[in-house]
Amino acid sequence: MQSSGLVPARFLTIIAHLVLVIVIFWTREENIRACLPEDYDSSEYDDKDLEMLIGLSITFVFFLIELIGFMGGITMFMNFQGLLSTMAHSAAAITLSYFLFDQWPCEWYWYVFGFCSAFPAMMELIYIIGIMCFRKGY
Repeated sequence: MQSSGLVPARFLTIIAHLVLVIVIFWTREENIRACLPEDYDSSEYDDKDLEMLIGLSITFVFFLIELIGFMGGITMFMNFQGLLSTMAHSAAAITLSYFLFDQWPCEWYWYVFGFCSAFPAMMELIYIIGIMCFRKGY
């Protein structure tokens, strides 16, 4: 198989997205305060904290799925998955940078999660299952 620039680009965008999610996880307290109104109570804070914690935890699981498929060589040279993953993680890295610096509402994280984490991870899982169970290539 011929390797292209898509493989390193995919790896770098996944890592960039992962680093930003880790930063959001570390600065979760500041992000949650920015999402809440000025006169919030502790129950509102706890609810929003739990929501962000669940979202970030599921994102880490999706990273694990994608990295297993990619680093395991299962989908490393699949052009469609590589392009999809590169575009999604690039968009996530840019969007989450704005999320951090402009202090966007916390609900907007779920849009980034759905389009830029869940969708490529589900496609990765479909490819992994298809190749491992049915021995079908691309």
